[in-house]
Amino acid sequence: MSDYTAYCSDCKTNTEVVEDRASGDTICTNCGLVLDHHFIDQTCEWRTFADSEKDDHDPNRVGNVSNPLLTHGNLSTTITAPKFSDAKTDRLIFDTLTNPDKILTKGFESIGAMADRLSVGKIAKIRADEIYKILLDKKSCKGKNVKSILAGCLFVACKETKLPRTVKEICSAAEGVSIRDINKAADFIRKQTEIDIIASSGCLNGSGLVRRFCSKLGMKNKEMKAVQEALENCKEFDIRRSPCSILAAIIFIITQLSGCKIGLGDIAMAAQVAEQTIKKSYKDIHPYASRVVPRWYAVEDDLKRLRRP
Repeated sequence: MSDYTAYCSDCKTNTEVVEDRASGDTICTNCGLVLDHHFIDQTCEWRTFADSEKDDHDPNRVGNVSNPLLTHGNLSTTITAPKFSDAKTDRLIFDTLTNPDKILTKGFESIGAMADRLSVGKIAKIRADEIYKILLDKKSCKGKNVKSILAGCLFVACKETKLPRTVKEICSAAEGVSIRDINKAADFIRKQTEIDIIASSGCLNGSGLVRRFCSKLGMKNKEMKAVQEALENCKEFDIRRSPCSILAAIIFIITQLSGCKIGLGDIAMAAQVAEQTIKKSYKDIHPYASRVVPRWYAVEDDLKRLRRP
């Protein structure tokens, strides 16, 4: 019940009234006259849909969010076998008949967990779900490692939506899956779905990683912009290294010119590239340093401060 002031026709004045939500009546507290009846309760109806034995205070009002990728939009009911039944076959039959999307739902949950660990946006996550459903509809996942397929779906979705996520990052978010497994799964997915994305061990575009890597190292906007332009200038030269290793080498060059006290080990950790690999890429880029580093950032004399490879 709740109290407030309203006009009573019997008392001929504003008096305190009370709302009886059970009956829907508004009652004058002075004379007892029912001023209104069968009113609509506008407040939230917090109630529980769980078993009373487990939790009587579960504040859920509705079920799961509707998912158009599922047969019943994720609004189906799952009926399991009675507690007194020991037959595992009966339980399996009940689950299969009442929830045909059980495998699909588990896959979506795994993809969602990996996407959360990598802070991947909703667009890439939904696209990964779509790719996984396509594979299941074609029944092409039989005999395949499900974990690697799910990781491969997210990897391909990130590349297709141009999100900067490397295969190493996908591997770190997936449990019990190697980089080789993800690359094989991504190549398999590309062939099955005809998605025109090259499943390589590197990243789709190094420029998408500039802000993330530079932010991890605490670099300023000026240095970040120099790294971005230098990475674009590197495309003019035939440097046969992965985008991540080239980016790490460029960051190493810019940090030397800016005087930032960032070690090679810190750059290797941020870019998830071995120090030796960065040194090799640095050796390939060093001869072109005067044409790679933006002129507004460093002149010829400044480049003499760079370490010899």
